[in-house]
Amino acid sequence: MSSPNIKAPAEIVSINPADGSEAGRVPETSPADLDAIVAAAWTAYRTSGWKDLMPHKRAEVLRAIADGLEAEKEDLARKQMRDNGKPLSECRGMVDYAVGTFRYYASACETLETEVTPPRGPYVSMTVLEPHGVVVAITPWNSPLMNDATKVAPALAAGNAVILKPSEDAPLLAPELLRVARARGLPEGLLQVIQGRGAAIGSALVSHPGVSMVSFTGGTETGRTIGVLAACKIMPVALELGGKSPHVVFADARRDLAVAAVIAGIFGSAGQSCVAGSRVFIEASIYDEVLAAIVARARTIRLAAPDAEGVEMGPLASFHHRERVEAFVARAQSEGGRILCGGARPEGAAYASGAYYPPTVIDGLGPDSLTCQEEAFGPVLVALPFADEADLIDQANGTAFGLACGIWTEDFRKGWRVGRALEAGSVWINTYKQSVTTTPFGGFKSSGIGREKGMDGLRLYTQVKSMYFGLQEAPFPVSK
Repeated sequence: MSSPNIKAPAEIVSINPADGSEAGRVPETSPADLDAIVAAAWTAYRTSGWKDLMPHKRAEVLRAIADGLEAEKEDLARKQMRDNGKPLSECRGMVDYAVGTFRYYASACETLETEVTPPRGPYVSMTVLEPHGVVVAITPWNSPLMNDATKVAPALAAGNAVILKPSEDAPLLAPELLRVARARGLPEGLLQVIQGRGAAIGSALVSHPGVSMVSFTGGTETGRTIGVLAACKIMPVALELGGKSPHVVFADARRDLAVAAVIAGIFGSAGQSCVAGSRVFIEASIYDEVLAAIVARARTIRLAAPDAEGVEMGPLASFHHRERVEAFVARAQSEGGRILCGGARPEGAAYASGAYYPPTVIDGLGPDSLTCQEEAFGPVLVALPFADEADLIDQANGTAFGLACGIWTEDFRKGWRVGRALEAGSVWINTYKQSVTTTPFGGFKSSGIGREKGMDGLRLYTQVKSMYFGLQEAPFPVSK
């Protein structure tokens, strides 16, 4: 019999959004433990030898981690499916992405070059890259393993120790990554996972004097708070934040391809993607025709359990997030928006126990409405007409966000002009939602600071140091 004076450790419970059952639980980290966690990270950084390993030796461990993730692909995919409700096929793709990310940064760290800079005196000058020390990686709930790998792999490749904090709404995959990394040879303490709610432990972690750098992916308001805390410490920070991405269909576009991309761009991942094309701009001369095709296709999307045959869209990631999306749609109606499809919970026994919400298309709103300005982060598409290029650019750039955009036109010059004019970190012309490990990713304006992925994503976790080797023969004078 346990003593009544001993409290059971707090736990975070993951709820399967497909049916409301428990998906798993993890111990919650107490803020009182942060000093020991950060100290252990610094001990590992200073004593494990990791940062001083030749890059090709670090690469061997990163490749081994990739192999370990790949060997457990199906189990990891199914755990993520239960954790946040993504369709199983998409979860398998997320594991593949994480595997590829570790392999890419294994190669990147052993081939990363620095500079021998042009001298202006009797010396040789060059740059070298040093790790920050202890890096905090804070990841969101929408694509946990993929986002974990996007931060952890380059941070480790650069020689840092990493403290990973996943979202409390998708806590189950980060411990699996830690387990695989340890089993595949990563020294103890170089990667640690803490669990907890942002308000309870996230701010304390970011503010901790032992943390050298923070990389955060999530909501813009939380990003602002992290930015303020980092500024008080004079600490580098990378922020990948929200979006309200415009998806543009010109009259000369291949309409079949454009409509399919608009549908995939907003209803893939149930719209729970920072780059979701949540505003579709359609040239006025084809507005009614293209919008009708979008609505017709949205009505046929197969909304089902994540492991159902032929599923195209699963539940939202949590029940409380569904409530947030519902409130967003209700406000759109109060602003005068017309619900063309969706807009209410689906009926039927198959949906009764889960956090399901159907593909929803709205029009009749102006570009300055709150619905067109704020991120729903759900399967909600707002349609707007435009008259010409100038009108489009004015409307599309008229938000605080600048993460991504899509353009459909058969005119190469038009695509180039509009792509350069739109304020976005990623521009997709006659494609959408392509995001690969090899290419930098990040946003303009309130969509973030810094670039992840590609070689920029490795340099993000390093500091530049300039080295000079003197060649002079004569003693230095006191003044020149």
